[in-house]
Amino acid sequence: MQNNFLGYRRQNGRVGVRNHVIILPVDDLSNTACEAVAHNIKGAMAIPHPYGRLQFGADLDLHFRTLIGTGSNPNVAAVVVIGIEEQWTRKIVEAIAVTGKPVTGFGIELHGDHDTIMRASKAAREYVQMASEQQRVQCDIKELWVSTKCGESDTTSGCGANPTVGDAFDKLYAAGCTLVFGETSEITGGESILAARCRDERVRERFMFMFDRYQDMINRHKTSDLSDSQPTQGNIAGGLTTIEEKALGNIQKIGKQCVIDGVLDKAEEPTGRGLWFMDSSSAAAEMVTLCAASGFVVHLFPTGQGNVIGNPILPVIKICANPRTVRTMSEHVDVDTSGLLQQEITMSQAGDKLLDMMFRTANGRLTAAEALGHREFVLTRLYESA
Repeated sequence: MQNNFLGYRRQNGRVGVRNHVIILPVDDLSNTACEAVAHNIKGAMAIPHPYGRLQFGADLDLHFRTLIGTGSNPNVAAVVVIGIEEQWTRKIVEAIAVTGKPVTGFGIELHGDHDTIMRASKAAREYVQMASEQQRVQCDIKELWVSTKCGESDTTSGCGANPTVGDAFDKLYAAGCTLVFGETSEITGGESILAARCRDERVRERFMFMFDRYQDMINRHKTSDLSDSQPTQGNIAGGLTTIEEKALGNIQKIGKQCVIDGVLDKAEEPTGRGLWFMDSSSAAAEMVTLCAASGFVVHLFPTGQGNVIGNPILPVIKICANPRTVRTMSEHVDVDTSGLLQQEITMSQAGDKLLDMMFRTANGRLTAAEALGHREFVLTRLYESA
């Protein structure tokens, strides 16, 4: 495995593998202005979303944490924030500014769309030109933050694609990288296995708190089991029969050697290297969005039946071991590990194949999702608005 890659070093010392200038709406009312700015300034990217009005409590805190984390991600060179109200806009701008990266905000109230779009476009143009002059520099592998989540799983996921990620994670863990996995619902039935892999009792207690909190939510809503959504219809068609079976396949993504060093709430940033568990939805776009907001810069995404997920700022590398999916959805697959099930390659070779693609992606190669324009950005909601 390589011990370095070419990345963009940010003012706070973190390293990104992309150099985006994003136009970030605080709320749904600001999407139109953000998209107009991105239309005006080639090289700027708007990230629209449907939320941000009348949220409160923990839900509002998560909303801010996700947007601030997105703007703070090392894959972002600069940020223009647009909101309907000045106060919330300023709160996000000030939090992103702590990273040292260029950021400015604009409130629409008392200005209207035309004036706001004009002023924001001027700022975005300056940021895009500034970003265009930034150069990649050689960075140590220890500075790479890698996340994982699976989607549209089937029997080949647990036997092929997920263990491929696990082999890669074992090697990255040994190299000192920062790693994360999650999908709280999809560890149901396998939580005791993960609890046993926690570094110490403190981490184990925090992990079980997150898992029990999820179970309590299920019980509050009078859901006796997960049969309405877990496993999904696609999982069932692919041969998975129970959530426990799905969990055992899901756990394969953290390999055999990794120890769970810490536990994160949704969109929280790790405080050290190692493997972290993040409480998160199993919905693909939500989980990947949370990973981006937590500061991860490359994402490994194994799939069996075929999932088309991408993200605006976090490159998503698709791994598949299902020969049929590789054949019918080849434009979405970055790493074909179907040779595992055909006994043409070993697990270590499959992991190395994935790591080679990861380094190529970190050095600038577009993933299939990026080339196809997949920019799914989905905020996690905790409860309804006021």
